[in-house]
Amino acid sequence: MKKKTALLVAFHFPPQAGSSGIQRTLSFSKYLRRHGWEALVLSANARAYEQHNDSQLASLPGDLVVQRAFALDTKRHLGFGGRYLELMALPDRWVSWLAHGVVAGLRLVRRHQAGVIWSTFPIATAHLIGLVLHRLTGLPWIADFRDPMMQPAYPTSARQRAIYGWIEKQAMQRCSFAVFTTQRALETCKARFPNVDPAKFRVIENGFDEEEFGRLMEEATAPQARGRRVTLLHSGILYKNGRNPAAFLEALAVLKAAGGIDAGSLRVILRAPGDVPGVAAQVTALGLDDVVEVLPPLSYREALNEMLAADGLLLFQGTPFNNQIPAKIYEYFRARKPVLGLVDPVGETAAVLRGAGFDDIVDPDASAQIAAALERFIPAVRDGSAHIADDEVVARASRAHKARELADLFDEAAA
Repeated sequence: MKKKTALLVAFHFPPQAGSSGIQRTLSFSKYLRRHGWEALVLSANARAYEQHNDSQLASLPGDLVVQRAFALDTKRHLGFGGRYLELMALPDRWVSWLAHGVVAGLRLVRRHQAGVIWSTFPIATAHLIGLVLHRLTGLPWIADFRDPMMQPAYPTSARQRAIYGWIEKQAMQRCSFAVFTTQRALETCKARFPNVDPAKFRVIENGFDEEEFGRLMEEATAPQARGRRVTLLHSGILYKNGRNPAAFLEALAVLKAAGGIDAGSLRVILRAPGDVPGVAAQVTALGLDDVVEVLPPLSYREALNEMLAADGLLLFQGTPFNNQIPAKIYEYFRARKPVLGLVDPVGETAAVLRGAGFDDIVDPDASAQIAAALERFIPAVRDGSAHIADDEVVARASRAHKARELADLFDEAAA
C-alpha cells in the first residue's frame, strides 16, 4: 500500500519560542502517522525567529522530515533602528520566506510524493506558500486558521488589510477545506463568504499533548498535603487590550486591604506575561509584592510542571478575543486543576469552559465582580471542592484525537 504523505507549511515550529502555535503543528507532525499519514514539515530557518527554545527540538520524531527554508525578519534584518518600509513587510515581516519556501516545498512534494498540502495562519506568508504550491502542483490544500485572519481592529494598516483580505479570499475559493479552532470563528468567516460551499468550513480545536503530560506524571513526586496557602497561576502573555490584569490586581488589593488574603494564604504567579517589568510595576503600585510574583518564561516542559504544581489556574480572555480560545485551556483541563475564567461571559472561551463544567467565570474588567469570585474560588480550591475537568472532557481535548480529525480531513480531500 502506498504511503500517504502530507506537507505541513508552518512558520511557528521548534526552535521558535513565544507562540503556542508551535504545539499544534508539532503534535500533528507526531500523531498523524497513527492515522495513516506521514508528515513533512516546511518551516523557516531559525534566524527568522526573535526567540528560540532549543529544548523543544527534543520533541521532534527522529525520522521526521523538516525543511527550514531561508527567511529574514524585515524589522530585525532589513530595518534601521527597528524602522522599515511597509512595502518590505507585506503581508508580514517574513515575506522573504515566500520564494525560498515555494522552492523547498516543491522539492519536498516531488521527492516524497506528497498527497495534500496544509498551511497554518498566522503567519500570512505560510498561506501564500500553500496557495502557490497548490496552484503549481494541483494538490488539495487545507488552509488552517489558528486565529481569524480578518478582525475588526486588525490588521490596522490599509495595505496590509487589503493583502490579508486577498489571501483569505484566495484561500476560501481554492482550498479544499478551511479549518478553524473555534465554531464562532468558522461562523464569522462563513458569513463573509456566503457563496463558498459551507462544507468547506471545518473546526479542529487545539488540545494538549498527552505524551508530555504522561512523562511529567511519571516523574512527579507524591502530592503534598493541601495547606492553608493557595497558589494560583496564569501562564502566558497578557495585553493591555483583551488580557489586561489591571482589574484582577485591583481586586486582589481590595481583598488584601480588607484582610481577606495575605502572603500566608495566597500566592499568585503571573508567568511570562510579556512585559514583565510593566506588570511588576502594577503589582508594586498596588502593594501586592508579597502576594503576586511576575516571572519570566520557562521552557514548555517546565511550564507544564508549574501548571501541575499549582492549586488553581487563571485564564484571561477579554472581548477582543471572543472568537478565539487560548490553546492553554486544554492543558488546563488535562492538568485537572480548578480554573477561574477571567473572560467575557459571552465569548467562545466562556462557552468552552461552561461546556467542560466550569462555572467560575467573571468579566475580566470588573474588579468588584472579580473580588467576589475570588472570595468563592479560593476557599473552594483550598478545601478541594472546586470543579476539575472529567475524563470525557480530557479525552476530547487530546491532540492525538485532533490529529485523527485532521487525518480524516486529508483522506476526504485526497479522495
